[in-house]
Amino acid sequence: MLSKIKTILCTTIILLLVIPAISFAEMKSTSGEKVSLRTGPGEQYSVKWELGNGFPVRILSKKGKWTKVQDFENDKGWVNASMLNNEPHVIVKVNKGKNKKINIRSGPGTKYSVVGKAYYGVVFEKKEQKKGWVKVKHESGLEGWIEKTLVWGF
Repeated sequence: MLSKIKTILCTTIILLLVIPAISFAEMKSTSGEKVSLRTGPGEQYSVKWELGNGFPVRILSKKGKWTKVQDFENDKGWVNASMLNNEPHVIVKVNKGKNKKINIRSGPGTKYSVVGKAYYGVVFEKKEQKKGWVKVKHESGLEGWIEKTLVWGF
């Protein structure tokens, strides 16, 4: 009986340590206007994409001064770690291939007025979160609230 309790206790402790690490992947943002996303960890590898400033990425692994990242479309590649920072950003993830915009509101809810709109792929600086909404600021100066389910970067 004591052996069974020890096994259950050890399993519980392991799960409590492992599950948070899995569910809270580290997010970073690009720092620079033309950040190269490469096929491998080095300048000798070809460039898959060039990412703009503030583009949010999920950290997958690290190798020397290179970081393997994933973007909101599940593309993966390598970025020089010096081109990443901790400034939180989000990107509009809905309406791909459609000429349809999401609403940016004056407050965290649909009862607030629309202060702007944004297409798929538009990047915003993340300011705060509240009740399923995220306050954002665009490089143009536009500030407002977007429903959290419409953006990626958490």
